[in-house]
Amino acid sequence: MSQPATLPVIEENAPIPTWFNVGGGADRLARPASVEELCACVAAEPDLRVLGEGANLLVDDDGVGELVVRLDHPAFRTVDINESTGIVRAGGGADLSKLIHACVRAGLAGVEGLIGVPATLGGAAFMNAGGAYGQIADVVHEVHAVNTAGERVVIPRESIGYAYRTSGLFDLVITEVQLQLEPGDPEAARSRLKEVMAKKKLTQPLAAKTCGCVFRNPVLRADIEGVGAAHERVSAGKLIDLAGGKGMTAGPCAVSTTHANFIETADTAKASDILRLIEQVQKLVHDRYDVELETEVVVWRRS
Repeated sequence: MSQPATLPVIEENAPIPTWFNVGGGADRLARPASVEELCACVAAEPDLRVLGEGANLLVDDDGVGELVVRLDHPAFRTVDINESTGIVRAGGGADLSKLIHACVRAGLAGVEGLIGVPATLGGAAFMNAGGAYGQIADVVHEVHAVNTAGERVVIPRESIGYAYRTSGLFDLVITEVQLQLEPGDPEAARSRLKEVMAKKKLTQPLAAKTCGCVFRNPVLRADIEGVGAAHERVSAGKLIDLAGGKGMTAGPCAVSTTHANFIETADTAKASDILRLIEQVQKLVHDRYDVELETEVVVWRRS
């Protein structure tokens, strides 16, 4: 009878790296070296938090008390590409941008529209990352994960509740994602990637310190002239811009003048500055258009 996996080393008072580069740390952090060690972590603490690329994450200045698990061990970053079938198997901790480039080099189409989305593959699959040029739900074949009982599970695409910026994969830690891409011409895929990246460079503050889009694009409850019709999903950035939010500041943080759904920060910023600016923007849009903006950025607070 096999012995149960032991917990990995637990780091105490560990920093939580995010693209905002602000906020508190983790009282406890683990870096499992295998799925077995991850299962042990989840079985011991089902309400743990999973840290991916840290791109779409804002940690409050007080940090968090729950166990934080980071899947940055090579065991969770493997990538296997089958150029003939278009099936790509990659670990939940694999870097999405590097994976996209690898797929494009192999002549596989379907993910190049996600270039510029900062995430691990697991994080992208969990939140259904995407934008104007596609979403990852379009190419997911199946997801391998660990449930709250510390057990391995496999979820086929038809059982995943994908919708706008959500997957229904709650209470799961994604360990591997299988994608179904379209074999084709590497040059065509490369051209598509360059086209998408060029458009994003023109419309997004890619060189600034941001977390990507801060707010989810809302669905309007009523017609708004110049914005959209009732029941239509519209651009949060456009709403913020039309409400006069571009350039709004809180401490050293500011709403980007390039794209109003981005918040740019400075080295002296604190998480509280960003949170205050988020609230200011939400109030501005609510007062002007009676629209509630929900955050796309994930906020971790101490329970």
